[in-house]
Amino acid sequence: MADVAERAETLVRAWAAASRVVDPELPMLTLVDLGVLRDVDVDGDGAVVAAITPTYSGCPAMATMRDDLLRELQDAGFADARIRVSLEPAWTSDWITPEGRTALAEAGISPPGPAPRHGGPVALRLGPTRRAVSCPQCGSDDVALSSEFGSTACKAMYRCRACLEPFDHVKEI
Repeated sequence: MADVAERAETLVRAWAAASRVVDPELPMLTLVDLGVLRDVDVDGDGAVVAAITPTYSGCPAMATMRDDLLRELQDAGFADARIRVSLEPAWTSDWITPEGRTALAEAGISPPGPAPRHGGPVALRLGPTRRAVSCPQCGSDDVALSSEFGSTACKAMYRCRACLEPFDHVKEI
């Protein structure tokens, strides 16, 4: 029974440590808030293994997320911690927690709406992507797309026509 209790205590401590890691591009979000931290477990050898899923297949922040997560686990006493990158299922912006969405809005970043649903092949669209976006400053829906790419590839830049403030919007995936 001590092994079960010890494993449970290890998992609680490991999850607590992993839950402190923030996203390097959106530091108001933890990896939990962003939905990137998928699992923390203890393998048969007693090593802590954390699983993360990239927001994009080429996300440049993944290496930093992995390194920060490994460092946090090691600092918490898990010397043989490992990070596993899990590509399946693919990350979706629907995994951002309600707390994460609130934190984005409070930081002046428009949180994503519901992710698009696809029942088969994804059609190629060459026109601008239509999104339901509201200004995080004043709440107006009267916004204009400034650039499909914002400060990072996962965000688009908008400008509010009501308050004239520019803002990032996290893209729906």
